Amino acid sequence: MNYTFHPHAEKELEEIEKHYDDILTVLGDRFREAVVITISRILKYPNGWQSLSRVDRRCRLNSFPYGIVYRVKPREIRILAVMHDRREPDYWKYRT
Repeated sequence: MNYTFHPHAEKELEEIEKHYDDILTVLGDRFREAVVITISRILKYPNGWQSLSRVDRRCRLNSFPYGIVYRVKPREIRILAVMHDRREPDYWKYRT
């Protein structure tokens, strides 16, 4: 199964990675690696993570306070948000 990013989710990912890079370059690298590992877990078990709605789910990153919000579609996983665990929990709901 393939995956795609909603444009806003892709921008979030880049901004968060830059934030961690600004603190310490290795943190940005670790964050990106955690995202890649989380996406591979989602691809392996698409229905195995926390349900946020009838069609949306979230899989949390290890070692960072973020989660990948996604929707399982017939031919792909659509990543809707790279969401901080404690900020504005519903801001991404308009995305498809």
